Amino acid sequence: MELGFIGLGKMGMNMVTRLRRDNHRVVAFDRSADLVKQAEGQGCVAASSLADMIGKLAAPRTVWVMVPSGAPTEETVQAVAALLQPGDTIVDGGNTRFHDDVRRAADLKKKQLHYIDAGTSGGIWGLKVGYCLMIGGEDAPVKRLTPIFTTLAPENGWAHVGGHGAGHYVKMVHNGIEYSMMQGYAEGFELMSKSEYNLDLGRVADLWMHGSVVRSWLLELAVDALKDDPKLDKLKGFVQDSGEGRWMIADAIEKDVPVPTLTTALFTRFRSRQDQSFAEKMLAALRNAFGGHAVRR
Repeated sequence: MELGFIGLGKMGMNMVTRLRRDNHRVVAFDRSADLVKQAEGQGCVAASSLADMIGKLAAPRTVWVMVPSGAPTEETVQAVAALLQPGDTIVDGGNTRFHDDVRRAADLKKKQLHYIDAGTSGGIWGLKVGYCLMIGGEDAPVKRLTPIFTTLAPENGWAHVGGHGAGHYVKMVHNGIEYSMMQGYAEGFELMSKSEYNLDLGRVADLWMHGSVVRSWLLELAVDALKDDPKLDKLKGFVQDSGEGRWMIADAIEKDVPVPTLTTALFTRFRSRQDQSFAEKMLAALRNAFGGHAVRR
């Protein structure tokens, strides 16, 4: 098959490389000419603009958008839609809030354009092991793009999970679970790091990968991280979030579903970005005020 591909960052470049390995024709565009040239080296057809990319595709066209979430994705989808013809398809493979998918699909339908939301998991390892794809949208365009999804995913690694927004909804929950799993590992390893037994944490992590009920790919990544930096001295404990955890909590509140583990994991990330927490200063001040407990100035 062929498709246009917009966004040649870490994931995007690996995705077009994987597609070319299966001989799909990929017309690639990015604002960085150097990245377009790099994709051309992988066998992609270079495009100098969105219009140039669309002009190099045969109908019915498919354009995969893989740019940062929020305004960049919204602006790109709208710009591409203005250049496409009835029967063409836009795939959003980024981290979009599912409400936006529903809105976009309705707007694009008025132009007789198809829209697919593709929740994509795999990070920088996707080139080697494939990407887990959670697909939302109408049956016909999803079926037509099956060869693309099959190439990008490992065996049994993609599914059409529902209508517009379902793909990104499932990816949102996936990321919320990911937050919680990582927090569990982080807390357990911190406790062991303070043990009187002087534990080799890398060895423990590797041990748990063999038959333990807590083995996982995340734990495998922990093994590699601890091998390179056993005490993680090279890192600061500053943890960002990309939004999906917040969206999942908002959805849980709307549905009256308790998600305390995810909520704690997200709030712990917020705390990691504070050099001096006002809340903890307040705690110290109050303890000093009512009980005369010592404070550090």
